[in-house]
Amino acid sequence: MNAVCESCGLPKELCVCETIAKEKQKITVKIVKQRYGKIYTTINGIDNKSIDLKMLAKKLKSKFACGGTIKNNQIELQGDHRSKIKDFLAKQGFAEETIEVQ
Repeated sequence: MNAVCESCGLPKELCVCETIAKEKQKITVKIVKQRYGKIYTTINGIDNKSIDLKMLAKKLKSKFACGGTIKNNQIELQGDHRSKIKDFLAKQGFAEETIEVQ
């Protein structure tokens, strides 16, 4: 029996809810200096209800070979990854014009 998406009514295999949600996000990427002078790259503005933050964080950590976590609906990555993160998020389906790197 095929599962049906509650939002769009399409079968789960054909569901486009996450794709549409990715195009509507307003994402901010910046670095934050925390304890003991450690630098973290934070990614804000991704809606955790429509996009799986755990999977996205896992892909980011794997791609950039760093540690990271999810706190208060934002992804924190260890180190400065501002120069590479916009291209990676664009390849994941987010619109480039909605990604702001500070």
